[in-house]
Amino acid sequence: MAATPVSPLAPGLPCAEPYIRSTPNLSHRRSVLFNSEPKHFNHAFISHNVISKHPRASTASQDTDFASDGSSTVAIENDDVAGSTVFVIRARNRIGLLGVITRVFKVLGLTVQGASVEFEGDFFVKSFHVTSSDGKKLEDVEDLERIRKSLMEAIDGVGDTSAGLMQAGGRGVVVKKSVSGLESLGERRAKAEKMFGLMDGFLKNDPMSLQKDILDHVEYTVARSRFNFDDFEAFQALSHSVRDRLIERWHDTHQHFKKQDPKRLYFLSLEFLMGRSLSNSVINLGIRDEYAEALSQLGFEYEVLAEQEGDAALGNGGLARLSACQMDSLATLDYPVWGYGLRYQYGLFRQVIVDGYQHEQPDYWLNFGNPWEIERIQVSYSVKVEAVAYDNPIPGYGTRNAINLRLWAAKPSGQYDLESYNTGDYINAIVNRQKAETISYVLYPDDRSYQGKELRLKQQYFFVSASVQDIIRRFKDVHDNFDEFPDKVAFQINDTHPSLAIVEVMRMLIDEECLDWGRAWEIVCRAFSFTTHTVNTEGLEKIPVDLLGSLLPRHLQIMYDINHRFMEDLKRKIGQDYSRLERMSIVEEGIVKSIRMANLSIICSHTVNGVSKVHFELLKTRLFKDFHDLWPQKFQYKTNGVTQRRWIVVSNPGLCSLISKWLGTEAWIRNVDLLAGLQEHASNPVLQQEWTMTKTINKMRLADYIETSTGVKVSLDAMFDVQVKRIHEYKRQLMNILGIVYRYDCIKNMNKSDRKKVVPRVCIIGGKAAPGYEVAKKIIKLCHAVAEKVNGDDDVGDLLKVVFIPDYNVSVAELVIPGSDLSQHISTVGHEASGTGSMKFLMNGCLLLATADGSTVEIIEEIGAENMFLVGAKLHEDPQSGDKPARGVSIQFIRVVSMVRDGYFGFKEYFNSLCDSLEDDKDFYKLGADFSSYLEAQAMADRVFVNKEKWTCMSILSTAGSGKFSSDRTIEEYAKHAWGIEPCRCPF
Repeated sequence: MAATPVSPLAPGLPCAEPYIRSTPNLSHRRSVLFNSEPKHFNHAFISHNVISKHPRASTASQDTDFASDGSSTVAIENDDVAGSTVFVIRARNRIGLLGVITRVFKVLGLTVQGASVEFEGDFFVKSFHVTSSDGKKLEDVEDLERIRKSLMEAIDGVGDTSAGLMQAGGRGVVVKKSVSGLESLGERRAKAEKMFGLMDGFLKNDPMSLQKDILDHVEYTVARSRFNFDDFEAFQALSHSVRDRLIERWHDTHQHFKKQDPKRLYFLSLEFLMGRSLSNSVINLGIRDEYAEALSQLGFEYEVLAEQEGDAALGNGGLARLSACQMDSLATLDYPVWGYGLRYQYGLFRQVIVDGYQHEQPDYWLNFGNPWEIERIQVSYSVKVEAVAYDNPIPGYGTRNAINLRLWAAKPSGQYDLESYNTGDYINAIVNRQKAETISYVLYPDDRSYQGKELRLKQQYFFVSASVQDIIRRFKDVHDNFDEFPDKVAFQINDTHPSLAIVEVMRMLIDEECLDWGRAWEIVCRAFSFTTHTVNTEGLEKIPVDLLGSLLPRHLQIMYDINHRFMEDLKRKIGQDYSRLERMSIVEEGIVKSIRMANLSIICSHTVNGVSKVHFELLKTRLFKDFHDLWPQKFQYKTNGVTQRRWIVVSNPGLCSLISKWLGTEAWIRNVDLLAGLQEHASNPVLQQEWTMTKTINKMRLADYIETSTGVKVSLDAMFDVQVKRIHEYKRQLMNILGIVYRYDCIKNMNKSDRKKVVPRVCIIGGKAAPGYEVAKKIIKLCHAVAEKVNGDDDVGDLLKVVFIPDYNVSVAELVIPGSDLSQHISTVGHEASGTGSMKFLMNGCLLLATADGSTVEIIEEIGAENMFLVGAKLHEDPQSGDKPARGVSIQFIRVVSMVRDGYFGFKEYFNSLCDSLEDDKDFYKLGADFSSYLEAQAMADRVFVNKEKWTCMSILSTAGSGKFSSDRTIEEYAKHAWGIEPCRCPF
C-alpha cells in the first residue's frame, strides 16, 4: 500500500500530494509554519515542529504487534538508518487525533522529523520519525515506554464521547470528538485536497493578485468600503498586503534557523532610526514595480501612498540610523540574527520652528497604528512591570531571509491591576498602568535631574532584562548545557546603553541557573562584543552607585565582585600603580561615586570595536590607552557603513537605474564594490549628461519640498550646499553660518558687474538640538535670523538663499541627499568617531567639503583628496586637538562675529553669549583657527562648480569610490572578526 502524506493543517486527514508552495518562476517546498516564534506561556515554551512527507523504511518490523480486536496500538521501531526512532500508531481514524499525537511529542520535548500514513479500512497506521531535542535517536528503554504510555492515554482520550482534556506540562489541550465519524476515505481526501488547493503556494505577486489583496485589506483590515477609501486608507491596506508577504519569508527564515541551529547574533541597541518601511520592504522583496502597476490600475499612485507613512522615530541620529543600516545588511547577507530595542511610545521629539526658535512637541508616531509590527501578547516577561514583545520583520535584498527586530513595550502587571480592581481602587489601577508604561514612553528621558536618571536606568534595565530572558529561554529550548552558550549566542552591545546586559546574564547564570562564578564568568566573557562610539572621556556613561543600589542592588553587588577580581588580577600584572588602577577601575570614586559602564563593557567583552581608523587611534592612544596596553588583542575597528539599498535604491531611483545601465548589471545592489566600475566611464560625456540630468531632477524634488515646508523659492541653477545633522558645537554649524554671513557681506560690497561672476548658492541647514542644549538652540535661531536678512535682500536675489529645513528625519534625508551638490562635514578634528552622513552623500555623487576627521580620512584614501574640498588640520598635525583652544584668528572671522555681536541680524543680547564663546580663550572647537581654511575650501568649490565637466567627473568618482562604506562590508567584518557567525540562507 502506497504511503500518503499527512496534512499538517488538517489533523487526521490525508492529502493526495506532498505539500508544495509555489512562487512565480520557482518551485519551493515550504513547511507549514505556525509562528516564526513559538508561543510563550508563563515563561514556558511549546515548540512547533513540522510534519512533512517522510516515507518510512517499513510498515512494521518485529517490534510491531497490531491488535486484532480493533483497539489502538503504539509500536516502536528503533532500527531506522536515518537516525530517528519510529513510533507506529494504529488507531481508528478520528478528526483531531493527529494534532493530539503531535502535541504529546512536543510537550515531551521531542522533534517530529517526518510522518507518513496508510489506511486499512476505518483504521490508519501512522508512522512518526522522532528524535530528541538535540537531533538524536531515542535509546533509553524506560523513556521509550513512558512515551508509549503517554501516546496511548492521549489516543484513548480522543475516543471519549465528550470533549477530553489532556494535562501535559501544566497546560491543557482540549480535543473534541468529530460529530460525524462516518466520513468515507474519499470524502476525507476531498477535503484535504480542497484545503491544499487553497494554500498550495506563496502569495502571488502579479498585479491582479496584488489588487485583490489590497482591496481585501481595505474591507477586512481597515474596515472601509472598497468603493470608498482615501489615500491613507489605501496606504494602510497596501502596507498590510506587503506585510503578508514579509511574514511568509519571516516564518520560513526562523523555521530554517531553528532547524539548522546556528550560532545566532543578538544585536542590542536602545536606538533604531528605521524611517519608513514601505519602500524599503517592496524593493527588498523585489515587487516594487508590480505594486506600482497594481495601484495605478486602481487609480492610485504608489509614490503618493508611500508619502502617507510616518517615520518610526526610535533613535537620535547617527548611531540609531547605523543600527537600522546594519539590520538591513544582516538580513541581506543571510546572518542568523535577532535585533532588540524598545518600542518608544513617542520616540524622538517633533521639531517645530516658531519665529526662528526651536520648540519640541511629542512625536505621536503610533497614533494611527504601525502596520509593520506584530504584537506578541503571549511573549512577555516580568521586569517589575510586564515587557511585551512587538516583532518587526526586516527583509533582506536578493534573498528569502527576513530577520526579526523585537521591540519591548512596558505594560502594567496584570496581578497588580487585578488586586486594585478587586478592591475597587480603580484610580490606583490607572496610576499603576501609567507608571508602568512611562518606562517605554520616551526615547532618552532628560537625565539632568535625579528623577530623569532614575527613569533612564529603569528603561535600560527593562530593555536588557526582557531581552536576556528571551535569549536564554530560546537557548534552553534546544540546549541544556550552558557550556554551549558562547558557541550558540553572540551579544553585540551598541555603545554602553545596553551594557547592563552583561551583569544581567551573570545574575541569571549564577542565581537562576545555579552556575558557579568561574563558569558563569567564562561564558560571559566569550559571549559579549562591545562597540563604542565615544571620542572623549566626558561622553562616557556613568551611573551613580546610590541609584544602582536603590534600584538594582544585586547587580551592583555583581559589579563590585567583577571589579574586585579584576583589580586583584591587575595588581599582579602592573604592581602598585595606583593612578592606573584608579583609571581602570569600574568604580569611580569622587563626590558622586559612580560605575563606569565603558570600563565594565571592556573588561567583560572579548572584543572592543572602534568605528573608524581615526577612532581606533583615539581609543588606543587617548580614551582607553590603559586597557589597550593591557589587552591589545581585544581592540579592533570596523569602519561604519550605510546601506546602498536605502540610500541609493530607495531614495535615488534615477541614479540607481543609471548605475545599473552603465555597469550592465544590478548585482552592485548586493556587491557594492562593483561601483568601482564607474571609474572608467567618469569622463564619458554621455554618462556625464545623464548624470547631470538625474541630479537636476532630484534638485527639482528638493526645491519643491523647500518651497512647501519653508516658503522659500530657490533656483535650480544654484549650487545646493547642504549641512544636515544633529545640531552640536563640535559639528560646527556655527562656522557654516558665519561663512554664509561672510559670503553675504562680500556680495553686498560688490558692484553689479562683480555680482554677475558670483556662483549662486542655496545654503541648506537642518537638524535638531537636544531640548536642554541652549547653545545649539541659539545656533538654530541665528540661522533663521541670517536667513530672514539674506532672503529678504533684493540686492542679493538668487545669488544667495538660506534655508533651515524643520524636523529633519530619515524621510526628509531621502529627499535632501540625492538633491545636494555639496555637503559639509566640518566637525572639529578629533571629535567625530565616524560620521555616516558623509557616506550617504558620497554614494549619491555629492561632493564633500570636510575636515579630515572620523571616516573622512578613509574617504580621502578611497577617492583621493583631489576629488573633495578639505578644511583645516589633520589629526596628526594637531596632536592636542580638542584639548586646548586655538589662538590666532583671521580678520574675516573677526568681521563676521562683530556683525552678529553688533546686532546686524537682530537679537543682539540673545546672541552675545554665542559670540563670547568664540573669543580666543573660549573657542574650544576652533572655529576661528579653521575659518580661513574653510573660506578657501568654499572658494575652491565655487571655481570647480562652474566647470561642469570637472564637477560631474568628481561626482561620478565619488559614487564609484563609495563601495567601502557599505554596511555590508562592516557587517562581514564583524561576523568574521568579532561575532563568529556564519550565513544561514533560507532555501528557495
